[in-house]
Amino acid sequence: MIARVTEYRIVPVAVVDAAEDALPLADALLAAGLPVVEVTLRTPAALEAIRLLRRERPQLLVGAGTVLSPDQVGEAVSAGAEFGLAPGLNPSVVRAAAAAGWFFIPGVMTPSDVELALELGARLLKFFPAEAAGGAAMLRALAGPFAHTGVQFVPLGGVGPGNLVEYLSLPGVAAVGGSWMIERSLIRAGRFGEIERLARQAVELARG
Repeated sequence: MIARVTEYRIVPVAVVDAAEDALPLADALLAAGLPVVEVTLRTPAALEAIRLLRRERPQLLVGAGTVLSPDQVGEAVSAGAEFGLAPGLNPSVVRAAAAAGWFFIPGVMTPSDVELALELGARLLKFFPAEAAGGAAMLRALAGPFAHTGVQFVPLGGVGPGNLVEYLSLPGVAAVGGSWMIERSLIRAGRFGEIERLARQAVELARG
């Protein structure tokens, strides 16, 4: 699952306010060559959007983001989400995901967070909020004591076209996450052509 989530080196993060927007959003990402999305559990429409995507666009890898409780683990798994992410490191959530056999990417920011994540069995970690937490320099610093463990990071928070290449050049970075190509305002406005353009640009930057 690590290989599937990080294959395209970008994980788009979507806040979906209306479930009917999920399919045109998926089509824009697929057309751009980016068949993966994280749907955050921040809106009432999120779980229905995940169900719809899994049923109607099986070629899209669909994850659930902002998973903050064991109950949300169960809800996301029931909706069909294939992986999950969180902004922070909650041991009860990590354990619930493991008990469900669900691939989960907890959030970390400090060396202590990384140590606890490793103890809990997590090897792919979300580095959040990336820029506010020291950015690429902080990830280089974390590589010193932790690179030998095989841990990998997905930085998110302040990542965009201007710095994603720098992040992706770091040995410990498996992919980056971000919402710049699928901004909530673009989804609400139905600007799926613009979303496709921005996603395609992101894919080209990552490949380069």
